[in-house]
Amino acid sequence: MDPAALDACGWGWRYATRLRWAVREIDLHIEPGERVLLLGASGSGKSTLLQGFGGVLGGADEGETHGELLVDGAPAAASRGRVGMVLQDPDTQTMLARVGDDVAFGCENLGVPRDEIWTRVREAMDAVELRVPLDRSTAALSGGQKQRLALAGVIAMRPGAILLDEPTANLDPEGVRDVRDAVAAALDATGATLVVIEHRIDVWLPLVDRVVVLGSEPDGTVVLADGSPDEVLGARGAELAASGVWVPGHPPAMPPAPALAPGEVLLEARGLTVSRSRGIPVAGPFDVDVRAGEVMGITGPNGAGKSTLGLTLAGLIPAESGHVAATAALRSGEGGDPFRWSSRALLTRISAVLQTPEHQLLAKTVREELAVGPRALRLDEAEIAVRTDELLERLRLSALAEANPYTLSGGEKRRLTVAAALATRPRTIVLDEPTFGQDATTWSELVAIIARLRDDGAAIVAISHDEAVLRALHARRIEVGA
Repeated sequence: MDPAALDACGWGWRYATRLRWAVREIDLHIEPGERVLLLGASGSGKSTLLQGFGGVLGGADEGETHGELLVDGAPAAASRGRVGMVLQDPDTQTMLARVGDDVAFGCENLGVPRDEIWTRVREAMDAVELRVPLDRSTAALSGGQKQRLALAGVIAMRPGAILLDEPTANLDPEGVRDVRDAVAAALDATGATLVVIEHRIDVWLPLVDRVVVLGSEPDGTVVLADGSPDEVLGARGAELAASGVWVPGHPPAMPPAPALAPGEVLLEARGLTVSRSRGIPVAGPFDVDVRAGEVMGITGPNGAGKSTLGLTLAGLIPAESGHVAATAALRSGEGGDPFRWSSRALLTRISAVLQTPEHQLLAKTVREELAVGPRALRLDEAEIAVRTDELLERLRLSALAEANPYTLSGGEKRRLTVAAALATRPRTIVLDEPTFGQDATTWSELVAIIARLRDDGAAIVAISHDEAVLRALHARRIEVGA
């Protein structure tokens, strides 16, 4: 298949519920075989533009379009199969129950002969280092493994253009390199066009030959810069860093080190083994103390059980063996095992931010999402409004207060779920990849918020592949799967 050329000419689209343009009046032409890194601040319209190229924005009932968006000279929506795309949330691309079938799904829809399909499936899984049986349940994969699964499905299709939206966001460092190398091999073998969105860009710079930077203005999105990596990041690095773009050599602001030593133990685990399915342990045993005024960082490779450990400490799933117990300082009249607490009892004691933001969105607007926890606590409306307004401001969500949470960008959804976790002012907070999808500015602000919570005496459990986060927060580390 020949590489696909992508054109966007005076093109715009918006969600009706968002009350603002996502992308507007952009003129952009990408030549066949070009390798483009698409940058911009969180919420600048990068994912919307990429979805437009992939032909998956939907019809008039989902938004408004003006101008033209073409792939190989034809409308993008009519060019499916020419373009393969990995979305920001890999769960939305998991179609079938078994890994092999899911990787094969795109090939089957393109009419690839059956014998060739399974050759492609195995080659694609090898290329992305997805080392699981073909009959493994897709529901049993970790977030990082699901990202590899989605990329394998795209590579197996051998499209003319590959579109990647934060493809390494939840991967361990080795997985990041594996995915980058798999993409490079696919491009070298096919000559395909590449458009990749990433906030942390160092790993992709050796692979791309063009950088396009989007920026937000009151009436929509504009192209701030377009050129070679040296032209864009060298000559305009300081300017772009100030706008929130991650630029090598321009590190974001860091919070000060904690002024006080960690305080009392709030949660303790002894001989803890964790599992998602009863009788199938995935990690442990652990002996862990979660202390007030400290950040405990959970690290390790994809699939090692980090998120499962976090969910167990948060009281959301039971221990496989051993135990988790809240100390008297945290339980305040409840029993020792947080898993046996009511949801209302958890709200002010242990709050969790899940790896996938969509898994915990409940309300129709951003403002209402922040009010869910306080209302469950039966706070009065005046106090709810105070807390909600404060969090909207702190997390840069005020302009989106009346938007539907599902229409937000990935980075905005992450900030929303962090804000919702803080709305009930819990003493212990479990954060799974808290800085996913953030630009340099919002990354710094999120890290500063977490540091303030730590310094105010909260216990923080942070599950992250982002080494910079753990260093900035002076986290005590627990390695899973070492």
